[in-house]
Amino acid sequence: MAEPILKWVGGKRQLLDRLVARFPQEYGSYHEPFMGGGAVFFALEPATATVNDTNARLINFYEQVRDAPEALIATAESFDAPEGPPDPDRPFAETLRDGSTPETYYYQQRAIYNRRPCGEAFDPLEEAALLLYLNRTGFNGLYRENADGRFNVPQGRYANPDWVRPRQVRSASAALQGAAVFNGDFSYVEEQATAGDLVYFDPPYEPMSRTASFTSYAADGFDADDQQRLLDLCERLDAAGVSVVLSNSGVMYDLYDAIGFAVEIEGATRAINSDASNRGEVDEIIATNVPAEDQQRALQARITEY
Repeated sequence: MAEPILKWVGGKRQLLDRLVARFPQEYGSYHEPFMGGGAVFFALEPATATVNDTNARLINFYEQVRDAPEALIATAESFDAPEGPPDPDRPFAETLRDGSTPETYYYQQRAIYNRRPCGEAFDPLEEAALLLYLNRTGFNGLYRENADGRFNVPQGRYANPDWVRPRQVRSASAALQGAAVFNGDFSYVEEQATAGDLVYFDPPYEPMSRTASFTSYAADGFDADDQQRLLDLCERLDAAGVSVVLSNSGVMYDLYDAIGFAVEIEGATRAINSDASNRGEVDEIIATNVPAEDQQRALQARITEY
């Protein structure tokens, strides 16, 4: 089984079993419009799929993993330890864009990685390798950009960081061979998904109580209007015969319940009462239009009973 290469905030590795249990027992192509770290995609390794993310550098990374895994590995292997001195043969060895001196090799490579948002010429392969390097050597595995789109995570402290990850890159490359990769709005999936396909949505969200105001909901630039567009899209996909599974903030519970989706608390074994007075605080939900009898957990239950 392939596995995620990158550390990524909001990753669903801990939720995998509970998500996959709600997937249909059979489906055509798989679609993941909010790829992120790709934990679900890599666990499934679908034969045909589409994946998407609004982060252009992340999408470039997956394209390089898919199309040039050995070159990506070789480039990553050429990098030095993050705490070492800057490489005099690479740009920004003496001065960074703000005029300061790079403290370590890490900060030199971070400056090189930020060529794209600075409007400078960049090498897509090098950028992908640097994303992997910075992700594995930066503070806490964070990915964060400032208002100008520049990656600004400080150097982390690791005894022996692995920034090459050859096994993970090769297995992920194999998993991506049947995937079309997009870099745009999640709405692309309406043109790609057909009846019998499966779409898994994992939009940006922050855990919220059921009493929070939906009108003030916003996370990573994904606001209430985007949530409404996503809700409307789920309705249209449902009408078109496409299976949909979605993880989201608990504040969205009533809206997905209202369009006829089955909505459950993360990790729960029964549906939440649709009467808000009988519900407690809800931080995260999983919603789906897949009938209970067609879900993979129903098949597993039958196998167990047998």
